Amino acid sequence: MTEPTIDTAQLAHLQTWQGQSETLSDTLTATPIAALSATLDRDDPAPAPGTTVPPLWHWLYFLPHARQSEIGPDGHPKRGGFLPPVPLPRRMWAGGRLRWEMQGDGANPLQVGQQVQRTSTIQSVKHKAGRSGELLFVLVEHQYRNAQGLALTEEHDIVYRSAAQPGDPAPTPQKPPLEGQAAWSRTIVPDDVLLFRYSALTFNGHRIHYDRKYVTEVEGYPGLIVHGPLIATLLLDLLRRSLPGAQVLTFDFRAVRPTFDLHPFSVHGRPSSDGKTVELWAQDHEGWLTMQGTATLV
Repeated sequence: MTEPTIDTAQLAHLQTWQGQSETLSDTLTATPIAALSATLDRDDPAPAPGTTVPPLWHWLYFLPHARQSEIGPDGHPKRGGFLPPVPLPRRMWAGGRLRWEMQGDGANPLQVGQQVQRTSTIQSVKHKAGRSGELLFVLVEHQYRNAQGLALTEEHDIVYRSAAQPGDPAPTPQKPPLEGQAAWSRTIVPDDVLLFRYSALTFNGHRIHYDRKYVTEVEGYPGLIVHGPLIATLLLDLLRRSLPGAQVLTFDFRAVRPTFDLHPFSVHGRPSSDGKTVELWAQDHEGWLTMQGTATLV
């Protein structure tokens, strides 16, 4: 069966979603923080009102609550609604850019116990067809506000693509630019329990992360796929373990290559000489770059 092609008229329709916004509210409770701490094998104090939400752990909140009848065959909510109904079957978290905002003379962190509003706006819908097939990029901006004002601005890159076909060229793997220069490194064993727990914590029903029969027989991957947001979280977790007192101001990251649960992978970091910038990256068991990021510190 031939995958649908996005023609000029379809693209124009999808681009009518540009500028659409929605605002949601959530209470930042302690239980998800404690649960992710356990999932990442951290020995953190029990979170309490006023505990700062670690960087990227805000992804534990504002979760999608699609009814069971609204779930598609891949475990994602069916297309449409806030995000445009892109006809391409594969949806991936490609990367993002985050900035933790300052208010007045200091930081304005998200904290346990706060009531927070998230305003999400679709900034762009772009189409590209190239050697790797048909791609559609959706850029979503999220702004998080607490009682003190704007606390966090996030740009989220979503990419939709055609299903892989036999004979399609494989993307050329890359070595990390700072290979062999890491100051910090940690090996992660991505077993199916870790992937299940992170899926549960983020209410992510996407079957590629826990349904081995589906991911190998339907989507054609060799194993379960490690969540991109989990790898990004592990990168900043490495920074926190290595520099416990550091305060992250910005974090930019992009996914380069999928990581599967078949082998351990590793996360690495190298701070700049002035200590204000940290290069972070993940590698698979063969040493290929899978995610690359840069954090700046206050």
